[in-house]
Amino acid sequence: MFNLRKASQAYCFGAALISVLPLLSSAAHAQSAYPDRPIRLIVPQSAGSGGDVVARLLSEKIGAALGTSVVVENKPGANGIVATSYVAKSAPDGYTLLLAGVSQMSFNPKLYKNLPYDAGTDFTYVAPVVDTPFVLVAGKSSPFKTLAQLVAAAKASPDSVTYASAGAGNSTHLSTEMIAAGANIKLKHVPYKGSGPALNAVIGGQVDIMTSVLGSALPQIQGGNVVPLAVLASEHASDLPNVPTLKEAGIQAPSMPGWFAVVGPAGMDAAVVGKLNGAIQAAITEPAINKRLKDLYFIPLQGTAEQMRARADEDAKVWGDFIARTGVQVD
Repeated sequence: MFNLRKASQAYCFGAALISVLPLLSSAAHAQSAYPDRPIRLIVPQSAGSGGDVVARLLSEKIGAALGTSVVVENKPGANGIVATSYVAKSAPDGYTLLLAGVSQMSFNPKLYKNLPYDAGTDFTYVAPVVDTPFVLVAGKSSPFKTLAQLVAAAKASPDSVTYASAGAGNSTHLSTEMIAAGANIKLKHVPYKGSGPALNAVIGGQVDIMTSVLGSALPQIQGGNVVPLAVLASEHASDLPNVPTLKEAGIQAPSMPGWFAVVGPAGMDAAVVGKLNGAIQAAITEPAINKRLKDLYFIPLQGTAEQMRARADEDAKVWGDFIARTGVQVD
């Protein structure tokens, strides 16, 4: 017997399915066609910084794998907040990405009361990229040739020793405060808009010391422009065999994370994320690029987007506790 209600329900379902099919087809086409125009990779640091070096090393290879160009754009300022909030507000179509550092994703949420983005909900994690150790350096014109000399001077006259950073709350800031806490000394913070200008200030003698990404500082160390005082790692750097680790220099402190990861706005399509992750992982494992990264002390990181998010969350907890315990302030 003909059932009018069932027939009506079947018709409605069929009509709904027909109306949805074009949308599904369009979405599938968009995913398969991605990318069909250049991708912008935003770097929240100045030109010449560690993140900038990594982005420019990888951009061509990533673009080649995806069949498009990857354009690197520097948007420094406010410890990466300018660039990070910009990407958070961008369309989640995979064409605007951020080479985020641990500072933007794990430290800033613990340092700023009114951060214009939510690191937990405003981003899609795409792929881990690299990690890197840090080194504490002093200007060649400073009186400090060892960490012991620096500690003695700071204890004799608190706040007399100045240190540069790439911005308040940046890893270069927190790592130096970590050293100060471990040595029970007080240092005077002088923030800059990026690690490049900060390191130049140490080279020029305007500031006494800085904790820098090792790869960025190494050419200046080798050129005699700065003096390495300690490596912030569990073992020696192969290019600096005579430079002690913090532990060897008598300071107990946790390892400072120096990772970079690619993220995009929240809501990115999983298929697009998969394509990007594959291209990024292929780039960092390509033999020539892999060797170049390691030569600059950038350790390639392999893994999934989910693994990278978990690491960011863990670092936020560890360093959030440190920030709360020591009362580190941003300017």
